[in-house]
Amino acid sequence: MKPSSLAASLGGFITFHPPAMQRHDDSKPLTNLLQAAHASTPLAADGGRRRFVRQITLGAAALGTLPLAACGGGDDDAPAVQFAHGVASGDPLADRVMLWTRVTPPADFSAEIPVQWEVASDAAFASIVARGEVRTSATRDYTVKVDATGLKPATAYHYRFKAFEATSPTGRTRTLPTGSVAQVKLAVFSCANYPAGYFNVYADAARRGDLDATVHLGDYLYEYGQGGYASGNAAALSRLSQPANEILSLADYRTRHAQYRTDADLQALHAAAPMIAVWDDHEIANDTWMNGAENHQAAEGSFAARKAVALQAYHEWMPTRNAQPDVIYRSFAFGNLLALHMLDTRVVGRDAQVDYAAFFKPGGFDAAGFTAAVGNPARQLLGTAQTQWLQQQMAASSATWQMLGQQVLMGRMNIPAPILMETLQPGSGVTVSRYAAIVAKARTAPATLTPEEQAILAQPSIPYNLDAWDGYQAARETVLGMARAMNKNLVVLAGDTHNAWASELNDMNGNPVGVEFATSSVSSPGFEEYLPNENPATLSAALLQLVEPLKYCDTARRGYMVVTATATECRAQWVYVNTITSRQFTTSAETTLAVQAGTPGRLLKV
Repeated sequence: MKPSSLAASLGGFITFHPPAMQRHDDSKPLTNLLQAAHASTPLAADGGRRRFVRQITLGAAALGTLPLAACGGGDDDAPAVQFAHGVASGDPLADRVMLWTRVTPPADFSAEIPVQWEVASDAAFASIVARGEVRTSATRDYTVKVDATGLKPATAYHYRFKAFEATSPTGRTRTLPTGSVAQVKLAVFSCANYPAGYFNVYADAARRGDLDATVHLGDYLYEYGQGGYASGNAAALSRLSQPANEILSLADYRTRHAQYRTDADLQALHAAAPMIAVWDDHEIANDTWMNGAENHQAAEGSFAARKAVALQAYHEWMPTRNAQPDVIYRSFAFGNLLALHMLDTRVVGRDAQVDYAAFFKPGGFDAAGFTAAVGNPARQLLGTAQTQWLQQQMAASSATWQMLGQQVLMGRMNIPAPILMETLQPGSGVTVSRYAAIVAKARTAPATLTPEEQAILAQPSIPYNLDAWDGYQAARETVLGMARAMNKNLVVLAGDTHNAWASELNDMNGNPVGVEFATSSVSSPGFEEYLPNENPATLSAALLQLVEPLKYCDTARRGYMVVTATATECRAQWVYVNTITSRQFTTSAETTLAVQAGTPGRLLKV
């Protein structure tokens, strides 16, 4: 979801196990490889010898008898492949982690490519703990995914890939801890729009050395064509979207993923720590729901087909461990301290969004009809299967903190209807500044209020964003109710809005249940673009007065969150960059809020 929207088959991955009995997924006995070498038609004496030697070494490597470095050396006939998109790791567990890369083949190359991988306990790769070989091809866009198993808990590893004469950059990853855990530290991201500006946010986080993992809450990429959303600086920054059109086909989505993954800062982030990610809407199309999207029209073909190829490309290009292409929800256990449940509030179970236009009548806002619509108990955001799964996961976990990694704001964000109308259609309502002045006048000199001002104050406060949990209130009560019934310490992570927020989460009866920490965007613009006449500091102060559960907001800066959990508290620190239009930038970390274990729903500034 972008603020301006208010106005209106899985590519296979192969699982491998380390190192003792490692075999190629399509390996033949070494004798067969030797026979094939003898039977092949020789080109020239020396060329045939090199090819023969290479087949021997590849076969030996597949049987685990030669080190990775021995494979492919000195073959003049080897295609000139590259690892142009870096490496990544993700979905870490206590004994395994997904490893990812992509091999860029020469133009017009269509054959399979054998790719060797290594995991080491040291940066020099002197101590190899796992290795193997996989094959990739055009059927999966030459991406490579390996589930490296047999690893030790809470351990840092280094990994790399090799194909023919090319060796990939080295990545660092880490497995999850087990048992008693003192601290978990996560960096949280959302909403990275390539044409909007540089990924300085990723660059800053990549330099940290204190993260257990990174968490991406979606809008990892955007679907618009050149000249589309937030592209005003794209040409000057040499960041025009590729392909030039809005992405619709499998080839389109693959090309867009490939462009994002050429970004050096994104590559650095992926190489620095394992990523746990979910999609939001723009990985498919703006304001996606289960059977459609705001940014999908009938003339663009079947939405189901578009969604299928978008999710296929997502899994090809992301280090996810998923058996089903449309299921992204899953849990990660950080010992006895933190259970991270990654949710899908976008694709698998969401009903269509309620439309504000149906409730703004000539005589004013239809509050009764609106309340009935957003409170409809049948409206789903997670869907029945995911809701039941979440309840089972939370019930089975004894971790101190139950954390939901999901896309959209859960906190109640009701603002006066006249302000919302001005946001939707400038000139139709009142600005935040004017509304605040009327409120001040009502407090100090109520007798001087004009009839127009009285009418403005008489209008109700309503949710500013029906794409969020505010548009699915019964679904929100279900989740809050299960956490309260189980007496869990609930922390919700959110992205999507391009602004930073922190809210206390109370159920409809006012009972405190948990807290929400929401991150700003990597590069997508926030309210500073959509409310350009509002001073950001004034706007933030006004929102904190108008929205009772809201305890922190920043409406104008790009950044990320660092969330740290210990046995006694869970805290969030918001980190901001001063620019996304220059490679030279500074960072600031100005605000930290925390919730204490055993006191759900109460935020403290620390």
